[in-house]
Amino acid sequence: MTERNEHEPMGEETGASSSSAKSLPRKAASSVTPRSLPPWRVILHNDNVNYIDDVVKVLQKLTPLTKEDAVSRVMEAQNQGLSLLLVTHQERAELYVEQFASCNIKVTAEPAT
Repeated sequence: MTERNEHEPMGEETGASSSSAKSLPRKAASSVTPRSLPPWRVILHNDNVNYIDDVVKVLQKLTPLTKEDAVSRVMEAQNQGLSLLLVTHQERAELYVEQFASCNIKVTAEPAT
């Protein structure tokens, strides 16, 4: 690391290494990790078609929810009309919607912001 003269502006480097230092932030900014993706909510809707026990089993099969959490979410959807199942990134949320639809259970996804 080179010493900076206190009178030099911050963020500007002098010498031959300045072009490589300037390219690093652009490279780092272009890489996206799953942790930096915007959050999406996966929401369970109440229906009059499926039995509660069947919905609980599907929740346990398709999500990381425990049996107790799955029962709690299903009962909330039964009583309130909706229940937040989990928060994830958009691609996974859309996958959950498709997987639940194949089991005839209505789940939607929406941005969490």
